[in-house]
Amino acid sequence: MTTHLSASLSTSTGRGGRFCGAEPGAEPLPGLPRSGEPEWGLVQGNSPVGFAACGLDGQLRNAPQARHFVAATLSGWALESLVPDAAVVVSELVTNAVQHALDPASPDDGDYPVWLGIFLHPGDLVCAVTDPSSDPPRPRDADASAVGGRGLKLISALSGTWSWSLTLPRGKTVWATLPLCPRAT
Repeated sequence: MTTHLSASLSTSTGRGGRFCGAEPGAEPLPGLPRSGEPEWGLVQGNSPVGFAACGLDGQLRNAPQARHFVAATLSGWALESLVPDAAVVVSELVTNAVQHALDPASPDDGDYPVWLGIFLHPGDLVCAVTDPSSDPPRPRDADASAVGGRGLKLISALSGTWSWSLTLPRGKTVWATLPLCPRAT
């Protein structure tokens, strides 16, 4: 696992594809509300906090690595209350990428074929996972005795919204939002 922490709010995967579009004037992720200038209220030292990413090698051990990365990052941002839900969401997103999006026979996936990024969007924490497959995520109907098949249902239950989009030059990003503050129901 490689970790990249930044005060900036955008990065690229290092493979020519856009990881997230949060620069001023950039297109937001589809489905996220458009807004004016970002209202980042968190600071660490003299720098705004709002983006962290890590590259994952596509192994099953990546889910616990992702949970640890998210817990450490959110604790550093003083957002400990989001850790339980965010840890489950990123664990499911990463597990789906590792199990369903990677071709074991493909050497073109590089050292870090899966990227996890978390960033602050006004009012929300966005958890995003990029992988080299353009196949869309597919919710499954798992029966009571099934070991898997509930990941996207868990993500849907815990997040405000989730979706996916194709990335260039190949692959996709699957993302979910978690509200920074509890919303009135």
